[in-house]
Amino acid sequence: MAIASTLASTQNPFLCLRQPPSPGNRSVVFRRCQDPCGRRWISRSIRACQPSDKLGGDGGISASAQRLYFGKELLSFASDNFLPLALVSGVGLGFANPTLGCLADKYSFTKISTCGIFIISGLTLRTEAIGAAVKGWPLGLFGLISILLLTPSFSRLIMLVQLQPRELVTGLGIFCCMPTTLSSGVALTHLAGGNAALALAVTVASNLLGILTIPFWVSRYIAGGVGVSFPTDQLFRSLIVTLLIPLIIGKVIRESFKGFANFVDNNRKLFSKINAICLSLVPWIQVSRSRSLLLSVQPKVFLAAVGIGILLHLSLLAFNAVSIRILSGLTGGSKSSKENSTAVLLVSSQVIIEFAF
Repeated sequence: MAIASTLASTQNPFLCLRQPPSPGNRSVVFRRCQDPCGRRWISRSIRACQPSDKLGGDGGISASAQRLYFGKELLSFASDNFLPLALVSGVGLGFANPTLGCLADKYSFTKISTCGIFIISGLTLRTEAIGAAVKGWPLGLFGLISILLLTPSFSRLIMLVQLQPRELVTGLGIFCCMPTTLSSGVALTHLAGGNAALALAVTVASNLLGILTIPFWVSRYIAGGVGVSFPTDQLFRSLIVTLLIPLIIGKVIRESFKGFANFVDNNRKLFSKINAICLSLVPWIQVSRSRSLLLSVQPKVFLAAVGIGILLHLSLLAFNAVSIRILSGLTGGSKSSKENSTAVLLVSSQVIIEFAF
């Protein structure tokens, strides 16, 4: 109809618009007419083959077009927020039906998903990103200091909180003594456009050094100087199997098959979604295992524990953000520096983020 209105407004003497005889037929008919000089022209009809499904009888948008538009917007929203939706879905599924999550835990799906994340990290790891990570060593060093020295000090404050059952406070205190999470930091760095190589380096280094620092901090802040023993050898072997070996395998595949490397680079969004699915398996399995315990805790107590975790997260995130901004200003504000800053900020704040999830 917009075309018809445009042609009619031009007052072309060679064309005239004839409205359809029936109101139900929305096709438009054009006919050539007699020119001003009296010459006759051959009459030809131009009719639309099919009525438009985008306009209703009153000129408004039809229901089918509205549904199509809504579907596209919904898919766009899901694509842009795939990771949080996957995490929330994992938690919801764990509460709704813990049987599948417990079965997945029985077959070590958590380790499988972690291996998958680091294989994808190796596949997407560009060599130039490694060079940029080496140049960002001051930020990487700050990340290690924040993870291994600053975050455990929050345990002293947490243990002063009077909350029952006491296991919630103790668990949060122990969690602060842990190094950065193996999977979440790297996956979020990919999605945020940070330097994945630097995130991997800080993750590997903090977890290897954490084998030595965890007993010290737990004994100092949690166990009251009694002393705590950890299966150091088992932790070290687990890191090698679930982190280093998958990462090396992914990188070797990327360097050995250039065609596959190009495919990965051209489909980074797809691999980011696969990363998110692997990451969502962790809360799904953990919630499935702990569902009965979580339901036994009073809602107000549980919300109070979550509130403490969120407050700690915001405090740590703010401190890291300000410190990294100052350090980045001293070392230069190039594009690679911004990517390094994003990676260190996410990885160094992952301990509390994981608790919030």
